[in-house]
Amino acid sequence: MRLHREGTTIMLGTGLALLALNGLAYYFLFRENSTAMWLLALVSVLLFILVVQFFRIPARLLTLGEKQVIAPADGTVVVIEETEEGEYFKDKRRQVSIFMSPLNVHVNRNPLSGVVSYFRYYPGKYLVAWHPKSSTDNERTTVVIQQPNGVEVLMRQIAGALARRIVWYVKEGEQVKQTEEMGFIKFGSRVDLYLPLDAKINVKMGEKTKGGVTVVAELA
Repeated sequence: MRLHREGTTIMLGTGLALLALNGLAYYFLFRENSTAMWLLALVSVLLFILVVQFFRIPARLLTLGEKQVIAPADGTVVVIEETEEGEYFKDKRRQVSIFMSPLNVHVNRNPLSGVVSYFRYYPGKYLVAWHPKSSTDNERTTVVIQQPNGVEVLMRQIAGALARRIVWYVKEGEQVKQTEEMGFIKFGSRVDLYLPLDAKINVKMGEKTKGGVTVVAELA
């Protein structure tokens, strides 16, 4: 396992702040109270571990397949439905949404290989990720990847109530590879996939996904 570069500043800042807090508490509050100091130290360590785990990247055997759409994120499948995609396709698509809790791995991966035919970033609100309007009102990105045969899949990163920054590493016109890192959502959120209607969905509601590993769907 390794730690993601997006967490360097946050982890360093959190560690220094907790050290300062414990130092001040020792000299001005709990110098004569060893029990209170041990409790504060324990809480501080647990809090630091919680922050660090947000940025972990576990070692995995990644899945590759030209016809397969691979899960772009760790999380739980919360939406599988036919819906109208109004930003890019402007027609009906199969939507699969994965909710990322604060305990999930937060790196996002390309669901398939191809060319980024469309990219947009939208600042916005921070509604809870399962709110019906989070897909259109929250901070988000929209990325469309086109395969050589012309098939396109849309992926949307959506910030949640805790997330305050979406990071992306792709740009329009760029060639991307399946399962490689395409971005990061800090402190949890949601990822939507919009697939062709004839795509075979391989996941079920409530199923846990692993980014870069789970096959979400198979393209015709």
